[in-house]
Amino acid sequence: MSVRAKFKVNNVTTYPDGAARIDMAPVYDSNPESENAKFFNATPWGQVTLGTVNKAAAEQFKLGGEFYVDFTPAA
Repeated sequence: MSVRAKFKVNNVTTYPDGAARIDMAPVYDSNPESENAKFFNATPWGQVTLGTVNKAAAEQFKLGGEFYVDFTPAA
């Protein structure tokens, strides 16, 4: 079984060598009918911190951007 969560980019730190750190947290909305409220109530919460040395990959994560995160068993 897979679980899909939805996270929002809260911080992007870029380094002189082109590396980047991306910090994400679960989406939330006070409107119980919104997609973000439904995701918050139904899926895992926590923090996601990504690191990459690939500049093109890092550029995909804009501050405030929202992303689906799929957790699928590897075995």
